Amino acid sequence: MMTIYKWENGGLRESPNFVPNCWINLVEPTTTELESVLGFSGGIIPRDFLTDPLDRDERPRFDYDDGVTMLLIHVPYMVDDDDVVPYRTVPIGIILLSDMVVTVCNVQTPVTAAFLDQIRRVCPPSDRCRFAFRLLWHGGVLFLRYLHDLHQRTDALEDEIHESISNEILLKFLNIEKALVYFTTSLKADTIALARANTSRQLQLSEDDRDQLEDAMVEYEQALETATIHANILNGTLDAFASIINNNMNNVMKYLTAVTILLAVPTLIASIYGMNIALPFQATHHAFGFVMGISAVLAAIIGAVFYILSRKNKF
Repeated sequence: MMTIYKWENGGLRESPNFVPNCWINLVEPTTTELESVLGFSGGIIPRDFLTDPLDRDERPRFDYDDGVTMLLIHVPYMVDDDDVVPYRTVPIGIILLSDMVVTVCNVQTPVTAAFLDQIRRVCPPSDRCRFAFRLLWHGGVLFLRYLHDLHQRTDALEDEIHESISNEILLKFLNIEKALVYFTTSLKADTIALARANTSRQLQLSEDDRDQLEDAMVEYEQALETATIHANILNGTLDAFASIINNNMNNVMKYLTAVTILLAVPTLIASIYGMNIALPFQATHHAFGFVMGISAVLAAIIGAVFYILSRKNKF
């Protein structure tokens, strides 16, 4: 899908045709749409600048080729299916020409929608650098918003897991951990790409443009720190609950072992008296009572020993 925006009456308005100083937003573009953009630009846009952002595994980078600048950044988006990872990241390419800005992405992300909604932070596409940096700023804000949501989900799952530990809750923890891995990996590469753009000689940045870029860099760095903190906390939480599960399992095995030993005493005596040989008390009428009494006394002694050891935390 291709949407063309032109600057009109202090805001961005959709245009049915290509116009100078426009913003072309490509979402899952077809080959025909890519060819039309190449034709409108006069063929000065390298084809890989338009196709590389469509690869979800493409790494963030800053690139420059014959007067055309591309800044490829990973931005977050929400996954509709609740049974999988709630958030992922996807590359978005921002291509800067002298008279227009082109954005290319493989999925519809809320970054462009949030950018269009914030009228006060929107500027004409003719001011290409500031336009791109403000778009990037919204991507950083979106990272922070989703990280806050992941933190709330983690707190809710912790309350649930205190009541009962189930496989479903653990799988939800795993999905949140995957989302944090996507975020931290993408944000690390994003900050490197933005730092390279900040020091690039190809971009002739004004003081206002550099301030806008630094604002975007601050948002991405803050998001990276927040994602790292949440990931460390989540890892520590999962390790703590894993230790609790192992400790509970050890306690269960300990008591089962004690019960097995207690039951082994009468079983051993009964096995001995089941032999076809001469045994004590076999000629008396109360042989069964004697044998059961001895078994009960031995079991009680062993049980008392286990109880004393458990009170001293030695068992």
